[in-house]
Amino acid sequence: MWIRGGTRRVVLYTCNRRRPGVGSDRTVPLVKLIVILMLVAIVVSLGSALYQLSRGTGDSGKMLRALTWRISLSVALFILLLVAYSFGLIRPHAITP
Repeated sequence: MWIRGGTRRVVLYTCNRRRPGVGSDRTVPLVKLIVILMLVAIVVSLGSALYQLSRGTGDSGKMLRALTWRISLSVALFILLLVAYSFGLIRPHAITP
């Protein structure tokens, strides 16, 4: 959307439009790769905690450490998705049948 103000033109970006120069064709697959790697790390951490729980040796410190890593990775992934969306690197899409 363009707004004319005197001799200057001011460009207003809406949230659902892609900003020019941000999110080139190479950065979008990089963001997707980082998201996938973080999801895999979250699942591995959860599996490690499950293994420590099922071993039954009573070493709750390792299980606690694995669950702490999982929570930290989940929060970091959420923040990454918010930042990537705000910079226009990822866009939501409609789910169509």
